[in-house]
Amino acid sequence: MRIPCLYIAEELMPFIRAKMAERMYSMGMKQGDIARYLGTTQTMVSKYLAGNYRSPPPEVREELTPIIEEVASFLALGGRKEDGIAMLSQRLMELFRRGVLCGDYSRYAGIPEEACSRIMKFEEERPNVLHSLQLALDSVVDVIAPLIPEVRSNFVYAVGGAEDTSDVAAIPGRITAVKGRAFALPPEFGASRFMAGIVLEVMKFRPEIRSVINLRHGEDVENALKLAGFRVARVRTGGLNEGDAIAEIARPFREAQYDAVVDEGGRGVEPLVYVFGRNPMEVVDKVRKLLEVMG
Repeated sequence: MRIPCLYIAEELMPFIRAKMAERMYSMGMKQGDIARYLGTTQTMVSKYLAGNYRSPPPEVREELTPIIEEVASFLALGGRKEDGIAMLSQRLMELFRRGVLCGDYSRYAGIPEEACSRIMKFEEERPNVLHSLQLALDSVVDVIAPLIPEVRSNFVYAVGGAEDTSDVAAIPGRITAVKGRAFALPPEFGASRFMAGIVLEVMKFRPEIRSVINLRHGEDVENALKLAGFRVARVRTGGLNEGDAIAEIARPFREAQYDAVVDEGGRGVEPLVYVFGRNPMEVVDKVRKLLEVMG
């Protein structure tokens, strides 16, 4: 009897471990350290890096790749192994809940695909969203102070299919910089109106884009955006009411997907940079890349 956990272990984990090894190695980790994080041997890591591993079907690989990059980057940047395990488990459960893995799993298990939906009775997504946002916040809060604007930053993450601000987790009171250090309370649902409104509006056009953080603007940030190779859109919200400002910031996503939107501000509005991603760790990776090129 081939239950879902056996499918993950036999069909997905060899590919996941191999791709995580490739990503972590590309970020400068040694093979021995990678082996300890992945719970395998250095010899096996060497085989992974040589391309000796089995791959799932293309449609499954496409869904797994961003998850692998997220978790591997988190670990390579110093994240705890137990948190990495939690992140990976949550992402795989999300794929099952969305039905993404049901076709391949059903072929593996020899059952009708519709049976997969009945089997998958996992916990709701909201606790996972809070946990993911907290992990991402923890990984960046020590370095983000130089990028916090006068209006302070907020960092939000929406559940899949979010309908209103109560479906979006954010930082109560926002992220504040004091004497060069950033401080933030644990995330909560419904803790933001404006930033939550932005991600909800963007999700109308790009439902996969569920997380955003706002940063200060400046010549150094502009240069960093260029050096990082980010795809950037530009808007100006000065003089607009809140609803129109939200719509204007999200407007570029009607036509294309962007890494960041620069709001040049205007009357009564501080210029800001909004960095977007599919999830909080993808946003954190982009923020860290900006800090890296800024020196």
